[in-house]
Amino acid sequence: MVLDLFRSRTSLEAEVVALRQQLNVLRRSAPKRPALSRLDRLILILLYRVAPSVLDAVTIVRPETIVRWHRAGFRAFWRWKSRTRRAGRPQVPLKVRRLIREMSLANPFWGAPRIHGELLKLSINVGQTSVAKYMARRRRPPSQGWRTFLFNHAEGIASIDLFVVPTISFRLLYGLLILKHDRRRILWIDVTAHPTAEWIARQVNEACGWDSAPQYLIRDRDGVYGEIFTRRLRAMGIRDRPTAPRSPWQNGHAERLIGSIRRESLDHLVILGERHLRHVLRCYTEYYNAARTHLSLAKDAPISRAVQDVGSIVPLPILGGLHHHYVRI
Repeated sequence: MVLDLFRSRTSLEAEVVALRQQLNVLRRSAPKRPALSRLDRLILILLYRVAPSVLDAVTIVRPETIVRWHRAGFRAFWRWKSRTRRAGRPQVPLKVRRLIREMSLANPFWGAPRIHGELLKLSINVGQTSVAKYMARRRRPPSQGWRTFLFNHAEGIASIDLFVVPTISFRLLYGLLILKHDRRRILWIDVTAHPTAEWIARQVNEACGWDSAPQYLIRDRDGVYGEIFTRRLRAMGIRDRPTAPRSPWQNGHAERLIGSIRRESLDHLVILGERHLRHVLRCYTEYYNAARTHLSLAKDAPISRAVQDVGSIVPLPILGGLHHHYVRI
C-alpha cells in the first residue's frame, strides 16, 4: 500500500481492473458465502471511514453489511465507554428504597407525590420518579387492612360471655363479663349462682347505662340469653349479634379475657363462695383496666397510664401479691 503511492495512475487503474476481473471470476466459480476474519472486517470498516465511496468497489460482501458492522462497532464502543465512566442517575440507597416500599404498603391510598412530599419533610432528597419506581406494586385497587378496618369499628362493639368457677365445696358459680373492644376495657363483671335472662339484662343495663351503650353486642348462643334479654337490648338501642353455632373464636376477645382471668388469678386461688369470687374478680378488674399493659394497646393499659419519670419506684400488691402495680412516689 505504501509503494502504491509512488506508482503511476495508469498502472494503478490497470491493476484495479485486473483485480475486479479476478473477483468476478471467483464469484462466478464460488457462489458460496466467503468467510471473513475479524481483521478483514476491520480493514473494510477503516476503508469505509476514510472513503465511503469504497463501497462501490466491494463485491464479496454487500455495502449494507459493512454499514451494519460499523454501527455494531459504534454501539460496542459507547457501551464500553459508558460502563467505564459509570454515568447516569445516582443509585437510591437501599435504606431509602425500603422506606419507600414500607410507606407505600402502610398507606395504600398514597401515591408517589404524597410519599415524595413525606420524604422531603424527612430531609431525604430523592426524585419523584424514583419514588414511583420503588413503590410496592398492587394487582388490585388499594384497600385497607383488616387491622385498620376492625380498629375503626371497635368503638361501637362490646362482647358478653359467661364462665364457670367451682368453689371449695364444689359448688358452681357463674361469672359474667362485658368487654368493650376499643380499649379492651372491662365494662362490668359480676357473679351469680343462678344466671337468668332477667339477671343478665339487668347487668347489661348496669354496665352500659342508657347513654353510652355500644351499637353491637356479641354473644354466644347460650340458652340463658332469653327473650327478656333481647328485648332489653332493643330498648337500649343495642343490636344483638349472636355468633355461629360452635364457633367460640367469633367472640375471641371475651374468650381471651376469660383465659387471662383464669391464668392470672383463678387458677392460683381456692374460691370460698360467691362473695369471695366477686371480690377477687373486681380486684382483678381494677388491675386489668388501670394497670395491666397490653400488646394490642402499644404496651398501655385500657385506661391509659401516664409515664412517670420522677420519684422512687414502689410496688403496690394486687390480690395479696399475686400481681404488682409499680408507681413512682
